[in-house]
Amino acid sequence: MQSYDTVSEAVNGLKKRGFELDFNLRENCLVCQGNTFAAHEFSIVEVHRFEGNTDPSDEAIVYAIESQNGLKGILVNGYGISSEAMSAEIAEKLSIRHA
Repeated sequence: MQSYDTVSEAVNGLKKRGFELDFNLRENCLVCQGNTFAAHEFSIVEVHRFEGNTDPSDEAIVYAIESQNGLKGILVNGYGISSEAMSAEIAEKLSIRHA
Protein backbone atom coordinates (compact mmCIF):
# COMPACT_ATOMS: atom_id res chain seq x y z
CA MET A 1 0.00 0.00 0.00
CA GLN A 2 1.25 3.43 -0.90
CA SER A 3 1.86 6.01 1.84
CA TYR A 4 0.72 9.65 1.67
CA ASP A 5 1.59 12.70 3.80
CA THR A 6 -1.62 14.72 3.34
CA VAL A 7 -5.31 14.16 2.60
CA SER A 8 -5.04 15.95 -0.76
CA GLU A 9 -2.01 13.86 -1.71
CA ALA A 10 -3.94 10.68 -0.86
CA VAL A 11 -7.01 11.75 -2.84
CA ASN A 12 -4.91 12.71 -5.88
CA GLY A 13 -2.83 9.53 -5.67
CA LEU A 14 -5.88 7.28 -5.38
CA LYS A 15 -7.59 9.04 -8.28
CA LYS A 16 -4.51 8.40 -10.44
CA ARG A 17 -4.80 4.73 -9.45
CA GLY A 18 -8.41 4.47 -10.66
CA PHE A 19 -10.44 5.48 -7.60
CA GLU A 20 -11.97 8.40 -9.46
CA LEU A 21 -15.51 8.64 -8.06
CA ASP A 22 -16.70 10.33 -4.87
CA PHE A 23 -18.56 8.23 -2.31
CA ASN A 24 -20.66 10.02 0.28
CA LEU A 25 -21.61 8.73 3.70
CA ARG A 26 -25.22 8.47 4.81
CA GLU A 27 -26.33 7.05 8.13
CA ASN A 28 -27.09 3.55 6.80
CA CYS A 29 -25.22 3.40 3.48
CA LEU A 30 -22.76 4.94 1.04
CA VAL A 31 -23.98 6.87 -2.01
CA CYS A 32 -22.21 7.25 -5.36
CA GLN A 33 -23.59 8.35 -8.73
CA GLY A 34 -27.18 7.92 -7.58
CA ASN A 35 -26.55 4.40 -6.27
CA THR A 36 -26.80 3.43 -2.60
CA PHE A 37 -24.63 0.73 -1.10
CA ALA A 38 -25.29 -1.13 2.14
CA ALA A 39 -22.27 -2.31 4.14
CA HIS A 40 -22.21 -5.72 2.42
CA GLU A 41 -22.21 -4.12 -1.06
CA PHE A 42 -18.77 -2.49 -0.99
CA SER A 43 -15.21 -3.26 0.04
CA ILE A 44 -12.56 -1.12 1.66
CA VAL A 45 -9.44 -1.49 -0.48
CA GLU A 46 -7.19 0.94 1.42
CA VAL A 47 -7.40 3.23 4.45
CA HIS A 48 -5.22 6.30 5.04
CA ARG A 49 -5.51 8.11 8.37
CA PHE A 50 -4.29 11.66 8.94
CA GLU A 51 -3.92 13.43 12.27
CA GLY A 52 -3.78 17.19 12.64
CA ASN A 53 -0.69 18.45 14.46
CA THR A 54 -2.58 20.74 16.82
CA ASP A 55 -6.21 20.92 15.66
CA PRO A 56 -8.45 17.86 16.14
CA SER A 57 -10.70 19.11 13.33
CA ASP A 58 -7.82 18.38 10.92
CA GLU A 59 -8.14 14.64 11.57
CA ALA A 60 -9.45 12.66 8.60
CA ILE A 61 -9.59 9.20 7.09
CA VAL A 62 -9.44 8.57 3.33
CA TYR A 63 -10.97 5.30 2.16
CA ALA A 64 -10.39 3.69 -1.24
CA ILE A 65 -13.67 1.88 -1.95
CA GLU A 66 -14.87 -0.58 -4.56
CA SER A 67 -18.55 -1.49 -4.87
CA GLN A 68 -19.86 -4.90 -5.86
CA ASN A 69 -20.90 -3.48 -9.23
CA GLY A 70 -17.36 -2.23 -9.93
CA LEU A 71 -17.53 1.47 -9.01
CA LYS A 72 -14.20 2.62 -7.56
CA GLY A 73 -13.86 5.81 -5.60
CA ILE A 74 -12.95 7.66 -2.45
CA LEU A 75 -14.69 8.50 0.79
CA VAL A 76 -13.15 11.18 3.03
CA ASN A 77 -14.48 11.32 6.57
CA GLY A 78 -13.41 13.00 9.77
CA TYR A 79 -12.95 10.95 12.88
CA GLY A 80 -13.40 11.63 16.55
CA ILE A 81 -15.42 14.81 17.01
CA SER A 82 -15.40 15.41 13.24
CA SER A 83 -16.94 12.08 12.23
CA GLU A 84 -20.38 11.91 10.67
CA ALA A 85 -23.30 10.01 12.21
CA MET A 86 -23.62 6.46 10.89
CA SER A 87 -25.25 3.16 11.72
CA ALA A 88 -23.36 0.53 13.69
CA GLU A 89 -23.14 -1.66 10.57
CA ILE A 90 -21.52 1.09 8.49
CA ALA A 91 -19.25 2.09 11.41
CA GLU A 92 -18.07 -1.53 11.72
CA LYS A 93 -17.38 -1.74 7.97
CA LEU A 94 -15.36 1.50 8.05
CA SER A 95 -13.47 0.62 11.22
CA ILE A 96 -9.75 1.34 11.02
CA ARG A 97 -8.87 -2.37 11.37
CA HIS A 98 -9.31 -2.61 7.57
CA ALA A 99 -6.00 -0.74 7.19
